[in-house]
Amino acid sequence: MFKKNEVADFGNAETIIGPSVKVEGNFVGQGNIVVEGIVKGSVKTNGNLSIGGKAKITAAVEAANAIISGEVRGNVTVSGDLELTESARITGDVAAKTLSIARGAALNGNCTMTDKPLMKEEVPGEEKK
Repeated sequence: MFKKNEVADFGNAETIIGPSVKVEGNFVGQGNIVVEGIVKGSVKTNGNLSIGGKAKITAAVEAANAIISGEVRGNVTVSGDLELTESARITGDVAAKTLSIARGAALNGNCTMTDKPLMKEEVPGEEKK
């Protein structure tokens, strides 16, 4: 799925929340997001999501694909591939098409795997065409 040491590298990330950044709010986007800092609120993207090893998220998380190395307190919904690295800590329910959990990762919640789309096709705030 993802190559080792590719945690914070989705190439052309549209949004990067650096390690010294602490934010509260709801993030909604179409592109790739990299989180290395602290987020309270929600994170939703139709792109890929990378959560770094020192990141702490207290939020509901939705993405097309995700790799998590940090801490998430909230539900995680991924329409494609979800990878939890050895340093991942999730407290909440997880839903994904495919799930990879490395030895040492912690998942405290329910896990659902399905082929059905888990995300809405549109992003809130955008008009239908």
